Amino acid sequence: MADLAAPADREPDARGAYLALTRRRRLYSGLTLLIFVVLMASGFAVADGRNAGSFVDGWRNMLDFPADVVAEAWEKRAEMPALLWRYVPALIETLNIAALASLLGFFGGLGLSLVSTQGLAPFPRLIPVFRRIMDVLRAMPEIVVALVLIFIMGSGPVPAMIAIALHTAGALGKLYSEVNENADLKPVEGLQSVGASWGQRMAYGVIPQVAPNYLSYGLLRFEINIRASAILGFVGAGGIGYELRNSMTFGLGKFDEAAAIFVLLFLTIVVVDQVSSQLRNRLTQGREIAP
Repeated sequence: MADLAAPADREPDARGAYLALTRRRRLYSGLTLLIFVVLMASGFAVADGRNAGSFVDGWRNMLDFPADVVAEAWEKRAEMPALLWRYVPALIETLNIAALASLLGFFGGLGLSLVSTQGLAPFPRLIPVFRRIMDVLRAMPEIVVALVLIFIMGSGPVPAMIAIALHTAGALGKLYSEVNENADLKPVEGLQSVGASWGQRMAYGVIPQVAPNYLSYGLLRFEINIRASAILGFVGAGGIGYELRNSMTFGLGKFDEAAAIFVLLFLTIVVVDQVSSQLRNRLTQGREIAP
């Protein structure tokens, strides 16, 4: 009889333990949320206190600048096609920066991923070193690297391209290493058994398996780099961002140019996003998904 009663006695104990664990988790979650809210509120208060103007006093003016841009652009709407055409060369420069940085970052990330993946790396003891290199490259903001390079090399598109390429290599290296870990190692072992070098094993045993994912992530990064190259133009790195900064700096009388640049940049990003999304779907799924 004691053995039959034992499970019934243990069931309330298990239920009580489960309820206690649930309450403890809810308490921890509530405390975490409270700490997050306190940190956000205190950080906002400190930032607002150090700002030139208070957010509470200035939030009502947030729409003044967009309203001025739209009003001046509408007033000079007849000149909009000519302005759009005028800034196409700057847009092409921005696309060139993003494309070259993406290409360099693609090959850099590919190399870093192969030497930092277990089972594929030629020097397994150096895997932590290469992983830390990728961490450092990802941790450095492009704008900080670009500012340092501009100080060394002078303003222009080259500092922006190098800064974006370094960050891209770190980001793609991390993504590619995760893709490599899912690759089948049997082709690699077969190539090794017939005396293939490490480069041949990677080129013929690994890359054909993961190439669609490589290209998909590369296209996604290209979209991100277009935005990054436009932003870096504000710090003197050239491209359409530089033209946008100039038009916004002059203020009234140049807002129609700023509006034209906004429209041109928006349309470009939308087109690139749509085209690259279709290409990524074809690469990863073998079919086109209707928008």
